[in-house]
Amino acid sequence: MRESCQTVAVGVGCPNNIAAERISVLPGPPTLHQSLLDHPSRAAHDLSALRLVVTGAAVVPLRLVERLRAELGVETVLTAYGLSEASGFVTMCRRGDEPSVIATTSGRALPGTEVRVADASGRPVAPGVPGEVLVRGFNVMQGYFEDERATAEVLTPDGWLRTGDAGVLDALGNLRITDRLKDMFIVGGFNAYPAEIEQLLGLHPDVTEVAVIGVPYARLGEVGKAYVVRRPGAVLTRDDLIAWSRREMANYKVPRAVEFVRELPRNASGKVVKGELRGRAGPAGLSAAVQDGRFRFRARRPVRRSPGPERGGSPHRRRRAGVPGRRARSERGRVPGRHRGGGRPGRRP
Repeated sequence: MRESCQTVAVGVGCPNNIAAERISVLPGPPTLHQSLLDHPSRAAHDLSALRLVVTGAAVVPLRLVERLRAELGVETVLTAYGLSEASGFVTMCRRGDEPSVIATTSGRALPGTEVRVADASGRPVAPGVPGEVLVRGFNVMQGYFEDERATAEVLTPDGWLRTGDAGVLDALGNLRITDRLKDMFIVGGFNAYPAEIEQLLGLHPDVTEVAVIGVPYARLGEVGKAYVVRRPGAVLTRDDLIAWSRREMANYKVPRAVEFVRELPRNASGKVVKGELRGRAGPAGLSAAVQDGRFRFRARRPVRRSPGPERGGSPHRRRRAGVPGRRARSERGRVPGRHRGGGRPGRRP
């Protein structure tokens, strides 16, 4: 530490407190840092002491990392992943990591610990394959207090902690948390991870915050519903966002419903309380009007191949095979002298 460290309670996104206390290290969820960047009086305060930002607990937009570095001059921005059962930290990005790595992953395992991704039977999967995140090391708890049953459910005999989080490891060991396993929903047989969809929706320039949940849908089982906080002054509509989503992500990930809200419900640590959002959506899911309307799930149409001459294929193929084809355009009464595009126009008699 280049200077003494103080623990100071900071109002969410309040530049006055940060400047007055000369805070140099600011951990917190993305919403705190977003509020700081967008605060109307930020420019009036000296935030030059701020040199390290650690974030996580939610989807971290790439734009947020870039703005922290460019607008606040923060030397180091890190993302991390952890849970109470593993002493708060499991993985963390390192100084010098690219912004894309910081925004899209939670970094690599802490020294002296192990992280792997496993399938439902506990077998490790290859890099790039999603599964449940398992942790082993000095940071893993011995068990839940006076609750052997719960302890046995999350700790394996060889010391691995089953986190209940779904994730993917890349070839370099960077962990990308896709979501809580219980938050995943299935759209017509495809696994949809809300955190992944939120990451994509967060790229829209008019979206400040977003949370996605799965809601019942008669034909597909479940589909996504997005709760969106618009950027101040933005006129983004539901139709605009859905149309944009169809261009930016796979069809099964596209939210079938969008609800704009002033803010997302959060707990004391800054995490979105998705249980409250599910309560707002209700058990019925999307209305029948939406399900039968233009937000229908459109399956990819099969490629239609032209049949061969023996099955009455194209006129060109039929003529080559000696099969009578359609009459030429001039034989169907085309007006002489009229034509489409290039080519020599016909002459009038």
